[in-house]
Amino acid sequence: MAKMSNNKPHKVKISKYLSKHLRHQPERLGLTLASGGWVSVDDLLTACAAHNFPITRKQLEEVVANNDKQRFSFDTTGKLIRANQGHTVEVDLQLEPIAPPEILYHGTTEKSLESILELGLLKMSRHHVHLSPDTKTAIKVGKRRGRPVVLCVDASTMYEVGYTFYCSANGVWLVDNIPPKYLQVLPNISL
Repeated sequence: MAKMSNNKPHKVKISKYLSKHLRHQPERLGLTLASGGWVSVDDLLTACAAHNFPITRKQLEEVVANNDKQRFSFDTTGKLIRANQGHTVEVDLQLEPIAPPEILYHGTTEKSLESILELGLLKMSRHHVHLSPDTKTAIKVGKRRGRPVVLCVDASTMYEVGYTFYCSANGVWLVDNIPPKYLQVLPNISL
């Protein structure tokens, strides 16, 4: 079994490994996501060990509890785990439509801005466009790949005209796409 570690880089490595296999490539570990995106914790731990990436139950619990974006969750029994959103594999997360707040935010980079303002926000290979409830989170998302830009999304108007919004277990808002007319660049972002 893997040695327990309080080492932050090791926890990040586990989180990335879980993201890859619970969101994008479960078949690489021989896993099949059930309805809702769930997989047995025991099956996941066994599969990780069989693929030379052993994770203890305690490490898994720590990553789920302490992941800064709350990417993963256990079901109420603690026997199943899933990624909360961001899947590129076909999966029904069983989310219920919900009215969004008036304004939501999307963090991106300067280099993507021109295309977004022309074409809007598209889900690309994911199931949805991801939106943040606050600018702090959006800035953090945008910073991952360069100088951040935050877009304000007129979510209430989109909802009024028929767009369907969902909110995942970790507070990330989801929608199929956002046309440019509902986007506005937030000026003066303080890093």
